[in-house]
This record gives sequence, C-alpha cells and structure tokens, in this order.
Amino acid sequence: MPTAKCTANRHLLILLGPMLLAVGRSAMESQAALYELEREPAYWDAQARATLDAALKLRPREHQAKNLILFVGDGMGVSTVSAARILRGQMEGRSGEETMLAMDTFPYLALSKTYSVDKQVADSASTATAYHCGVKANAKTVGLSANAVAYECNTTFGNEVFSVLRRAKAQGKSVGVVTTTRVQHASPAAAYAHSVSRSWYSDADLPFSAQQQGCVDIATQLVTNVDIDVILGGGRMYMTPKGTPDPEYPTSNSRKGDRKDKKNLIDVWLKAKPNKKSHYVWHRKEFDEINVKATDRLMGLFEPKDMRFEVFRNRTRDPSIVEMTEKAIQILSKNPKGYFLFVEGGRIDHGHHSGIAKLALTEAVMFDRAIQRAAQLTREYDTLTVVTADHSHVFTFGGNTPRGNPIFGLAPKKADDKLPFTSLLYANGPGYVHINGTRGNITMVDYYDEEYMQQAAVPLDVETHGGEDVAIYAKGPMAHLIHGVKEQNYVAHVMAYAACLEPYKNCPPHPHSHTSSGCVNRTSSLLVGLLSFLWLLR
Repeated sequence: MPTAKCTANRHLLILLGPMLLAVGRSAMESQAALYELEREPAYWDAQARATLDAALKLRPREHQAKNLILFVGDGMGVSTVSAARILRGQMEGRSGEETMLAMDTFPYLALSKTYSVDKQVADSASTATAYHCGVKANAKTVGLSANAVAYECNTTFGNEVFSVLRRAKAQGKSVGVVTTTRVQHASPAAAYAHSVSRSWYSDADLPFSAQQQGCVDIATQLVTNVDIDVILGGGRMYMTPKGTPDPEYPTSNSRKGDRKDKKNLIDVWLKAKPNKKSHYVWHRKEFDEINVKATDRLMGLFEPKDMRFEVFRNRTRDPSIVEMTEKAIQILSKNPKGYFLFVEGGRIDHGHHSGIAKLALTEAVMFDRAIQRAAQLTREYDTLTVVTADHSHVFTFGGNTPRGNPIFGLAPKKADDKLPFTSLLYANGPGYVHINGTRGNITMVDYYDEEYMQQAAVPLDVETHGGEDVAIYAKGPMAHLIHGVKEQNYVAHVMAYAACLEPYKNCPPHPHSHTSSGCVNRTSSLLVGLLSFLWLLR
C-alpha cells in the first residue's frame, strides 16, 4: 500500500509537472526573456529550492545491484565535460551554459585521483587496470599489478589481476564491451587481458622474445580469456590472418589482416559457444538487422583500427556509440542474473591528443547521449551506473567570454600581442605555431572547421594528458558509496561490492519491493528528471 507521504509526493508531481513544462515552453520561445527572468533573485531562489527539495528526498539504495554499467570517457576531464555541456546546449539552439548533460543528473559524485604507481600523470592502460581490476599499476601495462614491468614478458606471470567484468561472468552474468576505439585498445583490454604492453594488439606486434617466453597478444586474449557476450567497436585487422583483404576497404594494403599465426579470431569467437546463437557483423546494415531476441552473442567490428570520429562517421556503414550501447543492453539484459557492460567514449582522448577540440567535444556529446539512452533502457532500482574518465587533458577554456559565446569562438578581447584568440586552448601540443616569433592570426583561418587545431603554449607533436582529478558520477544501488575524493581503483571495488562479486561476501541485501524508501527514491528521481527537463528546454 502506498504511504501518505508517497501519495502526497505524487500529488506534488502532478501539480509541479505541468508548471515546469509550461515554463519550459515559454523559455524556449525567447532566450532574451530567459535572461530577463535570470535577473530576478526569485528565479534563482525557486530553482535552488526545487533542487534542495529533491536533494532532501534523496535516499540511498542500500540493496544489491543486478546490473552494472561502467561508462568511461577517455580523456574526459572536468574542463571537457563543461565545454561539452555548452556545446550540447548550443547544438540544441540554446546559449549552452545552463544545459544539463545526462551525467549531470546523477545524484552522487566524487573525484578520482588518477596517478599510477610509476607516473604522476598516467596513461590509459594503468588507469584502466585501476578502474577495471581494483589495483593501481604501472604505465603501458594492462590487467597486471605494479609488480609487472612494462615490455618485460616474464614479469606477466603471477602478476595478473582480474576485472569486474571477469568476476561478473564467473557469477553467471552476461558481459559486454562497447568502444569507439579498437576493441583491443588499452581501456577495454584491461577488462579481459593481461599484457606488459598495451600495444601488443596482434601476434605481429609481439617481439620474438615475448613469444618465446609465452606472452599472448591482446586480440587472442579477447576471445580466449573470458567469454564476452557482446563486443562492439573497431579492430578488425588484428583478428584475421596477414594479408586478408578488409571487407570495407578491399584494395587497401594498410588495412589488411595482421596476424602471423594465420588464425581467424572472429571464427574462434563464433565457434566458442556452439549452443548459443552468435553473430558477427562489420556493417551498419547487418548490425541493424540483428534480432536481439534471437541473439545470445554479438561481435561487431566496424573499422580495421579505431572507429571514425563522430564528425566523420559514415552513417550508412557504422553505428554510433549510442546505437551500439542500445544494442548491447538489449542483448545483455535478457540474462535473469544480470549483466556487466563497459562503454568507452574512446576518441575524446584522440581528439585532444590531436589538439582539435571540435573532434574531442563532439565525441563527448555523443558519449553523453549514450548515457542518456542507457538510462532510458534501464531501471535505477536494479542497475548501478557509473560514469568517469581515466585521466584529463591539458585543455582549457576561458578569456572572459560573454554568456552564449560560441564554444569554438573567440574571446572578446585581443591578447597582449594584439592578436585574437579562441576561448578553447591547449597548454601543449601540435597547435603551437609561431612565425618570426609571433603566433598566427587565427582570423585568417576558419576556427569553426572540424579540423581546426587550437593554439597551444608549448610545441609538442602530440598533446599530453593532464594530471588533475577527474569526476565520478553514480546512480543506482550503492551509488552513495561514490563520494568525496577517492583513489581511482576504488571504482572497481564499489561495483564489485554492489553486485556481490569477488572478493566481497558480506554483501548488500537483495532488494525488497514496495518499500516507502523506494517511493521516495522514485519521487526524487522524477523531481530531478522534471527539473532536468526544464533545464534542457531553456
């Protein structure tokens, strides 16, 4: 029976909902009118009171999680999140600053310390080992403790550490990996592989000495270490025998199969579970035709290496991260024991390394849309969703820009050298271009172009990672454990504990239905959702 408090809250929602929607519609009609509203203290008081009311009604979900979803935006530091928030709002016709990203609506938040055992500013391999396996590690290594030494094969054995994905599979859950990079890349690799080199994608990449000592390439480990039910991303060339023409680029020599052992690892994966309905696709058309109800396992490899940046994606041939996330959840969620899904927005990082903010931020917006789609397909009641980054980048924006300034636009004043500058900049990278001791005049080029390279302060061929903390967002069962400032490896422990995976035995209780606490949480979620919707409409 619903309690009086539940009934009252529902009545509040019935009253508040139409009011929020009406205000939202009027806000859409005129950005200028919205600015007028914002001048009044009452506007901000009302907004804050509604947010406070939702916060006061928020209650931890102190029961076991059936499903686990880990979203990682590779290189998605706080400055990237803020800029992507503005970009998403501007893409939707608003000034941008007031936009709510999907991840912004998560009720629990922490900061993650991203250093590795040997590096103050870490790489994607050691950080992936931390958030997947629960221990900090050394740079360049995946799925190994810090006792392993990069590139020294004989330090692999006995130093393996195991991911939440692997532990979830051991307890009967379905598991999946979705990435916009190659599926053998560092971030997904730490979920299933153990390698002293993140770059040993295929056996062709292994030194002879490593092969002699028994080390195995990452692609082989993808299909042999643990049965992964859904694998979606790039990386075809590491799975097929050397010289095999690529189905999408049959005349390209640089995209042919790479394997010296003459194995077809796609076939190995397809045949590994003969009693299950397994499918392999490489084209959007085949992907769209997959019947999720009749599919137990799906491998989709849509590019020979990394998938294309979103701004260059061929929409007739390659699915987006949103569509891959959707398909993965639809297949994995059929398991009554639940699932673990890892989703990586991997090319945020690549855009930043190139010093091209438009590539990075567009990837971040699509990553957030995947989070939004996952929220629509799951229930907060039984699914713990965590969103974080592995590390940051030396990317910033500023310059005293006015409200609604195009995120890729200019700062309002010129610099001391009498030249204009964009509000988005990098501390180092390929964007350092000085002619006769003077930086270039950017008004001579199209700084809104998809491949415009923002200016950088220090010349480097490749822009570097940043060392500051990154955010962790969480919602669902045991999400309240994400709080404060934490070591990055804590993420894996929260997820393992929430789902009662190894090594945890003293676990949260199984959920109880029809509790008053559940009512409060549902009401709070709806209130937050309505407020978020209003904010999106602004």
